[in-house]
Amino acid sequence: MKEIVLGLGSNLGDDHRDSRRIILDAVHILSEFLAELRMASLYETDPLYVTDQNRFINTAVKGLYSGTPGELLSCTQKIEARFGRDRSKERRWGERSLDIDILLFGDLVLNEGDLQIPHPRLRERRFALAPLLELLPGAIEPGTGTGLSYRDICDALPEQGMGIMGL
Repeated sequence: MKEIVLGLGSNLGDDHRDSRRIILDAVHILSEFLAELRMASLYETDPLYVTDQNRFINTAVKGLYSGTPGELLSCTQKIEARFGRDRSKERRWGERSLDIDILLFGDLVLNEGDLQIPHPRLRERRFALAPLLELLPGAIEPGTGTGLSYRDICDALPEQGMGIMGL
């Protein structure tokens, strides 16, 4: 089994009750196929790339997974669809009911079309790094050969409009 970290985000609705519920319900579903699942705190974050939208609720989960990266991607996309996500109708980095990103899959480095691990924009996203570091405080970037710490990467980023919500 591989230790994996997933990032979750939602900004559906006029207030964050809907997004918070979606995130918590998605984590419950993830617990059905991730062993030893742990969840980080919930964070309220400003949108990073497309700013004319609601703030997001973000978190990360860590667990053990026995399948392949492709199988995990398929599972996460089915969960997203279950919460109303339709990639064909959304704008890139825009509003979404649920987004689940594979941030880490053990120490695997993979670049196969629609599946890149570690997540290709992880290094620029405090909203993904902060919850990841709650779960894996000593995490280093796999495949760099330099042992680059995600803590150092996160500390070098601007604040990005984040606030911790707790659970």
